[in-house]
Amino acid sequence: MTRVVVKKEQSGNSINPPRLKVLMLSWEFPPNIVGGLSNHVYGLSKHLAQIEAEVHVITACVLGLPDYERVDDVHIHRVKPLNEHDDHFLSWIGGLNLAIVYKGIELGTQINFTVIHAHDWLVGAAATILKGSLKIPLLTTIHATETGRNNGIHNEMQQFIHDQENQLIKESDQMIVCSDYMQQELVSTFAISDHKIVIIPNGIEQSKKKIERLPDLFPDRTNKKLIFSIGRIVKEKGFETIIEVASIAKENRLDVFFVIAGKGPMLNHYRQQIQDRKLEEQISFIGYITDDEKNALLFKSDMNVFPSLYEPFGIVALESMVHGKPTIVSNVGGLRGIVKHKVSGLLMEPGNAVNLLEQICFLLKNPKIAQEIGEKGQQLVKTLYGWNRVASETKRLMEDLNLLVRIKTKEHEK
Repeated sequence: MTRVVVKKEQSGNSINPPRLKVLMLSWEFPPNIVGGLSNHVYGLSKHLAQIEAEVHVITACVLGLPDYERVDDVHIHRVKPLNEHDDHFLSWIGGLNLAIVYKGIELGTQINFTVIHAHDWLVGAAATILKGSLKIPLLTTIHATETGRNNGIHNEMQQFIHDQENQLIKESDQMIVCSDYMQQELVSTFAISDHKIVIIPNGIEQSKKKIERLPDLFPDRTNKKLIFSIGRIVKEKGFETIIEVASIAKENRLDVFFVIAGKGPMLNHYRQQIQDRKLEEQISFIGYITDDEKNALLFKSDMNVFPSLYEPFGIVALESMVHGKPTIVSNVGGLRGIVKHKVSGLLMEPGNAVNLLEQICFLLKNPKIAQEIGEKGQQLVKTLYGWNRVASETKRLMEDLNLLVRIKTKEHEK
């Protein structure tokens, strides 16, 4: 990231400002990274700015960073939730939304925004209020749903989040999803027309840094094939399937070692499983890693595996493929739309350890085919999932949406 820190009052002053002015709302933004949403918002806002859009992102404050700065020509406004020390997550989110509303209204007095772009229900309340206050269209990207994450709604908190999603979808003038799978999920879950939904895939940007060696994050396993995975450590990512494969690998004396990176509520639970089952020589959960460490592991591994039980898109699969590595993904959600089996990657049955092992063994026994699969996957990603293409499609959608709303307003005034 290229940072330029300036005074707040400069944020609205520019010579020949671009026509498209975007107010983007996201509860997370780098370096505050909880899941894939953070990097998505960063990549999209950065590349929108590169094609002459003026982008203002309102997000949660980060200790040690200024309330306002410019990052790669994107205006970043960080706000403190009104109850920033509240341990109850939903209350904290409510306070964050109020702070976003205050900042959005303040910016709206200085800048004639074209569109609001909200990311998921976590900023839905603020997006809805700002739409009415600023009188501009609301575009929302739905990255995942509570129903999909939990295979249904099972408790009060999940019901609350589902209701928030439903309200945001109703208030949105247009929605973006990342895959055909997510479009179908929204149509079936919220009973809305697919005409209100536009499919624009996530973008991927290859690291330009030279990767010299693996990070020193785990014991030396140079005598074994390295199989890497990464994601938020939650049940929906399917890491239990990898633990089962590691157990089978131990029984059959296979020379493979699994490395799983990421943080999340089930990290200690999985680590305890490995200790109880004495699988330390087969698998390691290494916790949080930096982007540089992630890219090194993706690049230096023999193959990468993403065994999700639910995955709206699967950006990490693209991050693997862009390095030219053979990639195994679950035949589920958006992942199955990315990979063509034994052509650009391999598909596995979600939750099936035996089937995952079969895919791993196929790659190990056929190194030439594995290399070809990696190369074809890399070509696919570079062709279809570049950020320039994603940002251009999003900008065009924003301009069309603004024009459509203006036409409808004029017709109503008549």
